[in-house]
Amino acid sequence: MGVLIERSLKGAAFALAKNDRRKARWVIEFDEQVNRKERDIESLCLRLLLQQQPVARDLRTISAALKMISDMERIGDQAADICEIVLMTNRPLDDGLAGHLPQLAEVTTELTSGAISAFIQRDLELARKVIAGDDEADRLFVIVRAEMTALIRSHEEVSELAVDRLMIAKYFERIGDHAQNVAEWVEYSLTGYYKGEILG
Repeated sequence: MGVLIERSLKGAAFALAKNDRRKARWVIEFDEQVNRKERDIESLCLRLLLQQQPVARDLRTISAALKMISDMERIGDQAADICEIVLMTNRPLDDGLAGHLPQLAEVTTELTSGAISAFIQRDLELARKVIAGDDEADRLFVIVRAEMTALIRSHEEVSELAVDRLMIAKYFERIGDHAQNVAEWVEYSLTGYYKGEILG
């Protein structure tokens, strides 16, 4: 599932950067594979809980996985949402009006990849790096919001485009939040701590 959402997110970033409508449509259709994978994993986790009655670290891992797949599914949804907006616009990001949006897209893509890698590799240090890295995504979103607001005020002819890009920026900011959530559940699966609390 991690590979699937990475493909979706990278596809969305490419479709946005190049105004590639074919890629945008592919990401939207591909989201059903992400949804199907979420259902498969959820079913497997519940079966393990019922049949194997895991304890300690195994129980934490399964519980964390159930939480993570919800955030991962939302990343897939938001990649598709970005592509829906791409299909409604006709200007690529390299038109000189994008500001820090490409940087925000890059940061959130890296956070998502890092969170997935942290889970696969059981890498606590990487998980904590992702958690801290979401601050950069938040900082960039604030900058993009200011840039798009300034465009709306000073260039009426591109105000609709600026609103679209502000919505896209918000989707990327949320993706960063979901990546942070995944990393926090990775930390919990490895340590038993979740946001500073001992959960067992």
